[in-house]
Amino acid sequence: MTGPSGGSAPQGRPQRKQVLLRLDPSVYEALARWAGDELRSANAQIEFLLRKALADAGRLPKDTGPIARRGRPPGGSAPRPPSA
Repeated sequence: MTGPSGGSAPQGRPQRKQVLLRLDPSVYEALARWAGDELRSANAQIEFLLRKALADAGRLPKDTGPIARRGRPPGGSAPRPPSA
């Protein structure tokens, strides 16, 4: 599967859907502040809120996977710098 940048998606992970979203600037600023308070990006906050709204309305598909985690994979321990 070819990604939007011309690369290919990793095996076993479906390509994430990209959408253009137009927001009032003050709504975006409030969303970005809220996302920062919860240590999320604005994009992750939007997905979190949409999933919550779908679940609350009983419309979240049963086959929906978990929100993709970003950053370093869990389980590995990074080398610690020597203590002084």
